[in-house]
Amino acid sequence: MRIAMMTNNYLPYMGGVPVSVARLSSGLRSLGHEVVVFAPAYRQIGQERDVIRYRALQTRLWEGIAVPDMLDPRIEREFQKRRFDVIHVHHPLLMGQAAAHLSRKYGIPLVFTYHTRYEQYLHYVGLSGLKGILPPFLRNFCNGCQGVIAPTQSMKSYLERIGVKTPVAILPTGIQNGRFRVDREERKAVRKRLLPKGGHLFLCVARLAKEKNLPFLLASLALYRKRTKDDFRFALIGEGPEKENLKVLAKRLGISDRVLFLGRVENEAIPGYYAAADLFLFSSTTETQGIVSLEAMAAGTPVLAVSATGTEDLVVNGKNGYLTEERPEAFCEKLCQILSPGELPALREGAKKTAQRYEELEVAHAAVLCYQAAGKRMENGKRKGQEDRGIRAVFGTF
Repeated sequence: MRIAMMTNNYLPYMGGVPVSVARLSSGLRSLGHEVVVFAPAYRQIGQERDVIRYRALQTRLWEGIAVPDMLDPRIEREFQKRRFDVIHVHHPLLMGQAAAHLSRKYGIPLVFTYHTRYEQYLHYVGLSGLKGILPPFLRNFCNGCQGVIAPTQSMKSYLERIGVKTPVAILPTGIQNGRFRVDREERKAVRKRLLPKGGHLFLCVARLAKEKNLPFLLASLALYRKRTKDDFRFALIGEGPEKENLKVLAKRLGISDRVLFLGRVENEAIPGYYAAADLFLFSSTTETQGIVSLEAMAAGTPVLAVSATGTEDLVVNGKNGYLTEERPEAFCEKLCQILSPGELPALREGAKKTAQRYEELEVAHAAVLCYQAAGKRMENGKRKGQEDRGIRAVFGTF
């Protein structure tokens, strides 16, 4: 198949959608399909294959996210050069509108992945008042597509609850085969660097922003420190607008000596941190899937997370980690339970088994089935449209 991937943001910007698009494209290419990604232009881009860069009106709305110029004539000009079988768009706005236009104009099935609960991010652009408008807009956009994809069952249920009638398939972001298998020496090296005196190592990989709910983790770990003699360290990988506030809070809670703000870490090095940790801690309540939690599991690290959309579809109590209610006391109690003798080894094995179900090629296979089903729906729609026009023509003669 020839697949047009259309996205509002992409590499080198690091985020859930760019990672998902890149991994799915990689998996589809490995299966022999042709994938062309339509993505915004950034300042620092090297040589790329099968990526069409269109103009971005602004390249730093916040934290490097681009604002696409969906009217850039290069989009359609490059689109016309190839005979695409399907368009897969990853946003309903901006490139979503461009994709819908191209789908209608050229009669190509349109598939949309609902990655993000957009209403939870409107405050970044001062548009919180639009929360009530988004569900009907999203419903109409999805119902204009021939296929809709959600990363988890909970996201699928939400779409169906707001009135989406187009069939919704569940297709998570895949894990790159073997990328998170780390040898013992690399794991030891990371632990030695971060834990020179022993103790447990906890990890979180997240954008340091309000929606990640990181003050909750710091409050929970402050309780844990009071209750135990564990000389733990909490490694926090990521950057964001809340970094300084989090440092101040860690100091106020008396755990600044236990919290390691590691900033940005190169992608190639992150698996070593996942593997070195005893537990991956996650407190976000706005995730659609929780890719970082799945990556931790792929490295054999169990997850302790707040029970919320996304993580509820991934973490199974007693199998690959635990979910808790959003109370520091509950989180601290579960942390103590997991670290009791004999609990961690079984959770590590369960985490690895969970991750195996999300391998990149398996996800790519499922995506192809979604595309094929979307193509059949478009053909059926065309036939129905022809039948309806025929009926109208007949009755118009009376």
